Amino acid sequence: MDHITQERIKLAHPKIKDELNALYIKANNQLGKFVRLRFSHVYRSPKEQDILFNKKPKVTNARGWQSIHNYGLAFDIVLLIDKDENGTFETATWDMIKDFDGDKIADWMEVVKVFKDAGWEWGGDWKKFKDGPHFQKTFGFDWKVLKQRIDKGITITENGIIYPKI
Repeated sequence: MDHITQERIKLAHPKIKDELNALYIKANNQLGKFVRLRFSHVYRSPKEQDILFNKKPKVTNARGWQSIHNYGLAFDIVLLIDKDENGTFETATWDMIKDFDGDKIADWMEVVKVFKDAGWEWGGDWKKFKDGPHFQKTFGFDWKVLKQRIDKGITITENGIIYPKI
């Protein structure tokens, strides 16, 4: 398993942390020996979100507090490939079509299936702004309601991060 991803999962909202870890392991086990799943982002602070929002070229439409990442309820993925088969996983890819493990199913879509089957929303299904690496579980709350909960003190704190209570 990917140590970086496991550390990032620790920053997820407490309500999803255990499920996220279990599904990460399940999804990773769907992939071949020379392919690993990494979560490139899980929790992202509003300040980090604003930095991304201001990047050129544009990488996000969400300002700080407007991303589900800011509440620890989202993650983005990337696949790591060990091209020389020495255990280093030196190449990152966002290729949604490639079947690196040769099982006739795109590796990206194997990951998507694991999370969608467990009730996660996939950004690749969005109509307006598709976001293939993005997954989220909002429990029916949009970012505005999540922000209101934080502003009203309806929160829990873990790892020094304030999350909305869900």
